[in-house]
Amino acid sequence: MSGGGASPRPRGIWSRDFGLFFTARAVAKLGDTMLPVALAAGLLQYGYGAGAVGLAMAASVGCFAGLVIFGGVFADRFSTRWLMIGADATRLLSQSLAAVMFFTGHVVLWQICVIGAVNGAASALFQPGVASTVPRLADDVQAANGAIRVAESGSQLAGPAVAGLLVAFASPGLVFAAHAGTYALSALCLLLLRLPPMPPGSGPSRQRFRTDLGQGWREFRARTWLWGVIAIWCVLMIGASGPALPLIATQVTQEYGPRAYGLVNSALGAGTVIGGVIALRLRPRRMLRAGSVALFAFALFPAVVGAGLGVPGMMAGCAVAGAGMSFWGVMWATSVQTQVPRDVLNRIHAYDVAGSLAMAPVGQALAGPAAEAFGTRHVLLAGGVVTVACAAALLSVPAIRGLVRADVPPVRGAPLPEREREGDGVAARPGAG
Repeated sequence: MSGGGASPRPRGIWSRDFGLFFTARAVAKLGDTMLPVALAAGLLQYGYGAGAVGLAMAASVGCFAGLVIFGGVFADRFSTRWLMIGADATRLLSQSLAAVMFFTGHVVLWQICVIGAVNGAASALFQPGVASTVPRLADDVQAANGAIRVAESGSQLAGPAVAGLLVAFASPGLVFAAHAGTYALSALCLLLLRLPPMPPGSGPSRQRFRTDLGQGWREFRARTWLWGVIAIWCVLMIGASGPALPLIATQVTQEYGPRAYGLVNSALGAGTVIGGVIALRLRPRRMLRAGSVALFAFALFPAVVGAGLGVPGMMAGCAVAGAGMSFWGVMWATSVQTQVPRDVLNRIHAYDVAGSLAMAPVGQALAGPAAEAFGTRHVLLAGGVVTVACAAALLSVPAIRGLVRADVPPVRGAPLPEREREGDGVAARPGAG
């Protein structure tokens, strides 16, 4: 998984400011993973069905996916820190309003959907700034991404359990209040954060909004390794990851009960923690090649359920799958953050997020009809095959497998470091590909 050669390790990542950002990301993720439990329990308690729960969740995801590209332009034009603080403040208010609605028993579906849409829009302003904040706070971008991935994975493990306890012993309203509190803490951490100044040549854009939007698209298209990964990822979402989530939940719950599904989910989460820890240690010279090799392991996620393994076998397979996906995630995030010029990084990250999310609902929508036509197990096994094919496709593209790591984000117009001119000619410089 080393990808051929290793890079020297930069100095440590931990500082006051990175610690604040790390805390902000961890607590916000904890709250986000509590929300689905609160929505499901709360809406069912007030007489709504599963369709209403899906609609409320879709309102947030739909607004996020539709607006995140515009959020990337705003993040390149204004202070990312203040945009993130404003987004957290907006979500604090909206989730506090939701908590009041559940506490008072005044729960109306369209109002919950509007709150979800506001949250999605705020998240679309928040998320692009994450990409440019990490390399400004840490010299070792890979280690910083690995540490954040471990924290977020831990939050994903703890969030549903905490939410379940709050619902069981109190009410869904308390979960919404706790969720609002996580945004308050995140905003406070970001308020205390001191970001170093941007290097010369990478300050906020002064062009027209439409011009910035178009420039972001041109920069995205100019990098074969970037749009190539997103194109392959769309296939993965439609053929494997998208259908796997609802089908695995249904299959495992029907055969073994909800407790078994919880164990399988926990194993997947534990694997993501392990993958993040591995990414803290291994420093491949060709990061996307190493990440693509690790991605083969994700084929186990649908395949072990499709193969009809028992609960221990499914847990083991999902743990390995989670580790592979987590390692890929760190390699990918670090590559984007260190290969793209700072002045367009937020817009590029927005295209990355939008492209990664775009096909997931399509795969989820096709899951039911495909399962009825071919059987759930066959669809899940096919998902494993699609995952293997996608990992192989990533390795087959020279611009992806040959991308040489760069530990410092480039500044437009700056001379290329010698290490970026090595290798097969598709190394990391703006416009390469």
